[in-house]
Amino acid sequence: MRKPIPTEHWEQVKLFDWAADRPELDLMHAIPNGGLRDIRVAARLKQEGVKAGVPDVFLPLPRGGKHGLYIELKRRKYGRVSPDQLQWLDALMREGYACAVCCGWDQAREVIEEYLRGDK
Repeated sequence: MRKPIPTEHWEQVKLFDWAADRPELDLMHAIPNGGLRDIRVAARLKQEGVKAGVPDVFLPLPRGGKHGLYIELKRRKYGRVSPDQLQWLDALMREGYACAVCCGWDQAREVIEEYLRGDK
């Protein structure tokens, strides 16, 4: 029997569990743009400024000449980056942010560790 592929939610929970005991990551936070919502809730969030395609995770620490690190977190398999997400990532990189699309929390952990060392 095949093991199920972890969901994007599970991957993000694991990433923040790993980050919880690392003081240098205290400012890292999730941007809750995704997910299915009731139409009224979606309309309210849009009025409040929620925008499609914004990456899932932001680490607002400057390193290596970058203003901060944005991560679009996907499942380990079958995750796709939408056109809106690609536009956001491109725009953020042009503005001096580091950006990455990570498949799974362990890849995101590696990207964060490299970023903190100034490698990325």
